[in-house]
Amino acid sequence: MATHPPYSVVLTYTEDRQRLTVQTVDPTRLAPLLAGKIEMPILLDEYDFKLDDEFARRLGVAILNVIALGQPDIKQYMSVTQEPIDKPSQT
Repeated sequence: MATHPPYSVVLTYTEDRQRLTVQTVDPTRLAPLLAGKIEMPILLDEYDFKLDDEFARRLGVAILNVIALGQPDIKQYMSVTQEPIDKPSQT
């Protein structure tokens, strides 16, 4: 498996092309651009350090909601459950 240096991930929605683009960026180069911007920490201990399917789903929904704040046209394509989805009980 290839090794990569640590990087930040940037997700951009381009309205005119109706496209989401994921890019990787060196965190030190990105830091000056992020200074003074809104920060929304996601504390892993609140999820018992479980990065499972439900965590990924909720993270994705949160990111789409943040994009929709600045580009509300994306909402027409969103059909997501905002609340946590209960797991079926295991019996």
